[in-house]
Amino acid sequence: MRSDIAFESLGETCRGWLYRPEGAPQNAPAIVMSHGFSAVKEQGLDGFARGFRDAGFVVLAFDYRFLGSSSGSPRGRIIPHEQHDDNRAALAWLSVQPGVDPARIGIWGSSYSGGHALFLGAMDPRAKVVVAQVPAIHTAQSLISMVGREGFNGYLELLAQDHAARNAGQPGAEIPVVAPEGEPSVLTTADSYAWFSASGAKDAPTWLNHTSLESVARLAEYWPAAFIDLISPKPLLIQAASQDTLIPIEQVRAAFARAGEPKKLEEYPGGHFDLYPGEPFHEPALASATGWFKKYL
Repeated sequence: MRSDIAFESLGETCRGWLYRPEGAPQNAPAIVMSHGFSAVKEQGLDGFARGFRDAGFVVLAFDYRFLGSSSGSPRGRIIPHEQHDDNRAALAWLSVQPGVDPARIGIWGSSYSGGHALFLGAMDPRAKVVVAQVPAIHTAQSLISMVGREGFNGYLELLAQDHAARNAGQPGAEIPVVAPEGEPSVLTTADSYAWFSASGAKDAPTWLNHTSLESVARLAEYWPAAFIDLISPKPLLIQAASQDTLIPIEQVRAAFARAGEPKKLEEYPGGHFDLYPGEPFHEPALASATGWFKKYL
């Protein structure tokens, strides 16, 4: 029902889990899944993947290069276009697996990978249906919402200094993904620290609480929803959290307004992490995403 798999992505090995439903037809629909900024598959993807599998989908959940059980050095590197290419490699690998209908593959992403799902939904014809859970929309604006414009300007100074050092042949600097309040980190909200600390300690020994300043620079200049209007006529479901302190709901609403039909926006009255397994809105979010995939795949 769940097996360990691996596929190649530009010279590195991405590792993941493949789920097959019992009694699946010869040409079953399928879903590619990946996690948010720095997160690995053990941090909640299984709960979603099992639900999709039980509804009749073949499901691939994987770790990006440089993260989790996948290969690549330096560890903790998080570059959007590289993660796009890992998703493309996942789509290609899944499309040739026995029992998978390559014309019926959807993409699901959460948080940072929710943003990737928006991007790839617009740019990769193999992704036929898009579900983006609490997706990154405009990451510079999200950083500003967390640290203020003055804090963001300080970030840019730090990133410029890091680039100059790397350009001179020195090693790049690192920063924690999360940290206690008042300490430097990428995701500065209290619920980010609580969720990553709990899920990493409990379920994900491969999760690393650091990334490079180069990765933060690429995050700051990434606009995942830039091409959201190009997803149509593919069906798009966005599941947002109205009290999200990482991705303000106003960003999501503005991006959704630019998307074409068919589309649906769901707003859950909770925070960014409240749609994950064990949290208040996991079951309704899973049921809705499953229904969306069943309707359109």
